[in-house]
Amino acid sequence: MNQVNYLRISLIDRCNFRCQYCMPEGAELEYLHRQQLLTDDELLTLIREVFIPVGFNRFRLTGGEPLLRSGIVEIVRSIANLPQTQDLSVTTNAFLLAGMAEDLYRAGLRRVNISLDSLHEATFDRIVGNVGKSRWQQVWNGILAADRAGFTPLKLNVVVIPGVNDTEVLDLAALSIDKQWHVRFIEFMPIGNDELFSDRGWVSSESIRHQIREKWGLTEAQVQGNGPADVFTIPGAKGTLGFISQMSECFCDRCNRMRLSADGWLRPCLLNETGQLDLKTALRNGVSTTQLCSQVRDLLALKPEINYKGRESGSETGVYHRTMSQIGG
Repeated sequence: MNQVNYLRISLIDRCNFRCQYCMPEGAELEYLHRQQLLTDDELLTLIREVFIPVGFNRFRLTGGEPLLRSGIVEIVRSIANLPQTQDLSVTTNAFLLAGMAEDLYRAGLRRVNISLDSLHEATFDRIVGNVGKSRWQQVWNGILAADRAGFTPLKLNVVVIPGVNDTEVLDLAALSIDKQWHVRFIEFMPIGNDELFSDRGWVSSESIRHQIREKWGLTEAQVQGNGPADVFTIPGAKGTLGFISQMSECFCDRCNRMRLSADGWLRPCLLNETGQLDLKTALRNGVSTTQLCSQVRDLLALKPEINYKGRESGSETGVYHRTMSQIGG
C-alpha cells in the first residue's frame, strides 16, 4: 500500500451539468444547504491542523462543480500558500473556466483536470444532460483559456460509455499528439447511475489501448502521475494517455487517496461506503483537532482492509447512497 498523502476535497455538491454517469436521468437530488457545507474556515482548519499533520500534502478540489463555490479563488490561494502543500489541482467541467483561468493561476493553481467526454456537440450535450443551447463551445473555450494561462499538465478526463462515446476514442486520444495535453480514459463505474451502468456496461482500458495501439502504436511512459492512471504515449506525441481501470484492473494496492465530501465526511474508498468519519459535526461539537488527528490516523491504518473488503458490493447493502457528484469523484 502506498503512502496515503492525497486528499480529494469536494467544495460543493451542486453542478451546472447533469452528466449521465454522475447523476441518474430525471433524479431529483437534494442539494446541501449552505449551512451544511464546510465553511472556508472549517475546511482550512481541517487541512492545516488535521490532514497535513497526519501526512497529506497533495490536494485536489472537486465538486459537484468546484467553480460554483463562492470564494474558490481565495480557497485556492490559501491552500497553495501553505508551505506543506506539494501539489494542488482542480477537477472541473470548464464551463466557467474561461473567465476564471487567469485568476486561479495567479492564486497559485497550476494543474486542472477537465471533463471532456466528446468532441461532438450533440453527443456532449446528451452526456451532460443539456436541454437548451449547446454547452460544448463554452467548455472548449475554457480548455483553451486554461492552456493559454499556463496550466501544465492540462488533463482531459474521458468517461467511456458503450454506445454513447466509445466511437470517439481515437479522436480524443489524438488531442495528446500536437499539444502537451494529457488525456485520461476512465472506465465507467456503477456509482452515480447504476441503471445506465446495468444497461450499458463498461469498456475496458485494454480494449481502448488496443484501438490506439493499432492506429499509432503505444509506449508505456517512464513517469507515472500522482493517481492510479497507467500512463502511455503515442510515439512522437507531446502529451500522454492515461488509463484509469477501476473496473478491470484493481489498483487498490497502490491507492494513495481519501475523499472529503462537501459536508465533511471523510471517505477512505470511492467504491466502499464503510468506515467514514463525520469531521464537520465533530468540529462543530468542539472535538479538538488533536482528537480528530487521532481518528484520521486510525482510519488510515484501516484503509488497506477497507479498500479490499466489500469492493464489489460497494457497501453493506450493495447500494450506493450517494451519487458521484455527492461524493466528489
